[in-house]
Amino acid sequence: MTDLATEVARRRTFAVISHPDAGKSTLTEALALHARAISEAGAIHGKAGRKSTVSDWMEMEKARGISVSSTALQFTYDDHVINLVDTPGHADFSEDTYRVLTAVDCAVMLIDAAKGLEPQTLKLFQVCKHRGIPVITVINKWDRPGREPLELLDEIADRIGLLPTPLFLPVGIAGDFRGLLRRGADGEAVEYIKFTRTAGGAKAAPEEYFTPEQAADMETDAWETAAEESELLSGAGQDHDLQAFLDGITSPVIYASGMLNFGVKQLLDTLVSIAPPPGPRTDVNAGTRSVTDAFSAVVFKVQAGLDAAHRDRLAFMRIVSGEFERGMMVTHMQTGRTFTTKYALTVFGRERETVETAYPGDIVGLVNATALAPGHTLYADKKVEYPPIPSFAPEFFSVLRAESAAKYKQFRRAVEQMDSEGVVQVLRNDIRGDASPVLAAVGPMQFEVVAARMKSEFNVEARMESLGYALARRTDAESAVELGRQRGVEVFTRTDGALLALVSDKWRLQFIQKEHPKLTLEPLVATAD
Repeated sequence: MTDLATEVARRRTFAVISHPDAGKSTLTEALALHARAISEAGAIHGKAGRKSTVSDWMEMEKARGISVSSTALQFTYDDHVINLVDTPGHADFSEDTYRVLTAVDCAVMLIDAAKGLEPQTLKLFQVCKHRGIPVITVINKWDRPGREPLELLDEIADRIGLLPTPLFLPVGIAGDFRGLLRRGADGEAVEYIKFTRTAGGAKAAPEEYFTPEQAADMETDAWETAAEESELLSGAGQDHDLQAFLDGITSPVIYASGMLNFGVKQLLDTLVSIAPPPGPRTDVNAGTRSVTDAFSAVVFKVQAGLDAAHRDRLAFMRIVSGEFERGMMVTHMQTGRTFTTKYALTVFGRERETVETAYPGDIVGLVNATALAPGHTLYADKKVEYPPIPSFAPEFFSVLRAESAAKYKQFRRAVEQMDSEGVVQVLRNDIRGDASPVLAAVGPMQFEVVAARMKSEFNVEARMESLGYALARRTDAESAVELGRQRGVEVFTRTDGALLALVSDKWRLQFIQKEHPKLTLEPLVATAD
């Protein structure tokens, strides 16, 4: 048990969240680079010969330079095991990001130095707040022109209610990033960390360390400005307090450039020193499962197509308690059946390694676990069930059809695959039949992912036709009969058995509710709220 507790204390499991194009995948690469998990960062810019980041595996991601799927990377740093989950970089994939946030103990909130807080960042922060996940803030792209450092801190305090407590302040204005001032417990300037650029940011940036007196001689006005700002923050009570951070009252702040690898080592050091290790989790009965209890895990993501050479399906589980050993027999809570964990992997982008042992906080991929879906529980010995992961309320709807009737079997398998992974919600009714299912999504780019993966993984050309519905409401069998008679309404059954009424617009919904007040039309749970 002591060994297990020691291993748990070494773990740090976190996600990087932000608005699109704030540099999440680039920062992920930089973190792996500084931990020596990779030898060269993949995000090398330039139109000719541009590389994609290790964490972006889908062809669509490489072509567009954005992340549309979450990936898990594990590496060691300073005798700690880092489980880093890179989240999708587009608002249309908020649901995937939410699933990731059910599997982490801390979040790194990335903010563009020029743009400040953006809508997607605010939305994801609310999810963190709702789940009690402490947040470390990184103000990224300080190597480019941007806003004043204290102005960005004020915006964080005003708009999301977190008190920012910088651990490091930039020396040099945005666009002239020279280094970082490390603040002490009382806000005093402790040290100057000077960075040196490398070609294209492909290698870890060399760092030099100087005393405040040396820094004042070297950087003159730039250092004096940073030191004065540190004093101002201390006077306003914006010094780091560990308990306030863990309680979600404050957010430690680091200024950085993921592209140049400036401030990345400082972020890693901060994560291992103050981010919480895995802790107990509440089950559906409001009980608590300790990390040292018998093995249990939650599936938070299912993904196929990671590698065309393998053609397998991975269920990613976050280990909640106990020690995991490959090949152990566990119970799948949702079916009550025994599940064998013979094929268990750790995944680094497209690279995969067989995992023999894992501990709470670790992310493990189970191969071809067809019965598993996001939100499912696995356990050994003592029975436990963790709360399911709710779905977002869809806002976009399209009919999906195969271009060739000869490939109907492949078409059907592809639809089942996308449905089981949670890429989209699949709706059916007797009128449209299985050949024309309706896809429901949070954002339209999810439909593009479906079409691209159907072609690449199943060799099925599919077309989509947008439906003129804007709202989805949960209903019941009794109400469905009358709703089916209403103009601008169509009733479907979701794969999980839920009956959903799709409505053309909010005014039509209001009319139906007024005319038929006894009909069941309940809002779906939008878990980002």
